[in-house]
Amino acid sequence: MRGVVAVTAPLRTDAGRERVALNAAYVRALTHAGLVPLVVPPILDPEKACAALDRVGGLVLTGGEDVAPARYGAPPHPKLGDTDAARDAVELALIEGARARRLPILAICRGIQILNVALGGTLYQDLASERSSDIDHADPQARHGLRVEAGSLLHDTIATLETSVNSRHHQAIRDLAPPLSATAWAPDGVIEGAEPSAGGPWTLAVQWHPEDDVEGALFRAFAEAVR
Repeated sequence: MRGVVAVTAPLRTDAGRERVALNAAYVRALTHAGLVPLVVPPILDPEKACAALDRVGGLVLTGGEDVAPARYGAPPHPKLGDTDAARDAVELALIEGARARRLPILAICRGIQILNVALGGTLYQDLASERSSDIDHADPQARHGLRVEAGSLLHDTIATLETSVNSRHHQAIRDLAPPLSATAWAPDGVIEGAEPSAGGPWTLAVQWHPEDDVEGALFRAFAEAVR
């Protein structure tokens, strides 16, 4: 089962029916790296969801709705988007369970946000109104520059110190969780990458969407860590 990985997903309503809706781009990126994704529904009891971790080799935290600010002790911002308390609970339990089992973790977009919250950090609830910038991070058609910390796991993985990434998020890390180190930044200083600051299981968290890019270095490195 080492090639099987647990993957989180949002709940969506389609024509009046609720569906667990994982974007196919994640499935393609993971299977191209030689992995088999096992979707963990966000409506499970958190403890039962963690049972999946006993049968997989890693955890992928995917994009989706906003993290509820109550999870990091903040009142809701007027521009807070949709939240899902059940998904938050499941993913927080999965993060704790994966770390306890020393499973590799790949966190993408919302994933870096919920990981940061799980480890004691906070978020900007709406970048455009809370942190002014010339970059529109919420533009689904945009790309922006990326600066990577030399010698970091992220640097070793993507083999560059400067690149450009796709950007479509309106939340981001505000206060970095103590166990994490920032390893990538947008030109305006917004944290775009993080990883553990003191060892532990393989963990990479990025704010952009590598599943939508042709380059699959992050997924290949995750696959190597899983094996």
